[in-house]
Amino acid sequence: MSATSSAAVAVELAVSARQVRRTFGEREVLRGIDLQFGRGEFVALLGRSGSGKSTFLRALAGLDGGVEGEIRVPKRRSVVFQDPRLLPWASVLDNVVLGLSGRGVSGRSANDKGRAMLAEVGLDGHEQDWPKTLSGGEAQRAALARALVRSPQLLLLDEPFGALDALTRVRMHALVQQLHARYRPAVLLVTHDVDEAVLLADRVLVLTDGVISLDVTVDVSSPRLRSDPAFIALRSQLLAELGVDESAEGHHPSTTTTENTPITTTGALQ
Repeated sequence: MSATSSAAVAVELAVSARQVRRTFGEREVLRGIDLQFGRGEFVALLGRSGSGKSTFLRALAGLDGGVEGEIRVPKRRSVVFQDPRLLPWASVLDNVVLGLSGRGVSGRSANDKGRAMLAEVGLDGHEQDWPKTLSGGEAQRAALARALVRSPQLLLLDEPFGALDALTRVRMHALVQQLHARYRPAVLLVTHDVDEAVLLADRVLVLTDGVISLDVTVDVSSPRLRSDPAFIALRSQLLAELGVDESAEGHHPSTTTTENTPITTTGALQ
C-alpha cells in the first residue's frame, strides 16, 4: 500500500497519519506511526539519532515516495531544513519568492509579499544581498521567510536551529514564536534538544525505534523558565524516555539560554 496525501482533512485537523511505515532494505525505520494534530498546534518530535524523526517529517512533506500508510495533510505546506538551502546565484528576495509565480502570484505581487515577509523576520534592507553575505542566523531567517511567504497551513521544521550559535538560537526561538502566534500554522519541529522542545511546543512526542513511545502535553506556565518545577519535571520525563540518566551522565540543562531566561516574543531580533 502506498502512502496517500489529501487536502480533504477534517477542519480541526492539520495532520492525520495512520500506520505510516518506511523500510530501507531490511531495516524498518518507521513501524506503523499513528498521529493526529490540529491546525495551529505546535508539536515537537524528539528522538535519538537514527530513530526516524526526519524520515517521518519528509513523509509529511511528501518528499518520500517509499512511505506506506495513510497520510492526510493540508495542500499548503512548507519545510525549513537545518541547512538554509538558499540559491547562491539568486538575491535574498529572489530566494524568498522562488516558485510563487507558479502558484498564480504575479511577479510584482510576489516581490511585494517577499519584501513584507523579509521585514517580518528582520531582514528588511537585505532584499538584494547575496546569500553568501548573510550570517548563519540571517540565512536561516531568509529560509523561514521563504517558507512562510507561501502561507502554509503546515510548517515542517527539520532541526532548523541545530547549526546556530547559542545566542542566535534564542533569537530564532523568539522569532518562531512570534510568527507562529501571528499566522497560526500547524508546526512539526524535529529536534534533538529537549529544552528547545519544552520551550516552544504545545505538545512533545518521543520517537523510539520507529514508533511514538511518548506523547505529552506541555503544561508549563508562560513565560517558560528552566527553573520552573514543571519544566524540570517534564525535561526529566523526556530525558528518561530518551534513555538519558541525568545523575549517571552528569546531564545539565541546555546552554542555549541561561537557566532563568524565558523565551520572549518581544525585543529586537538582530
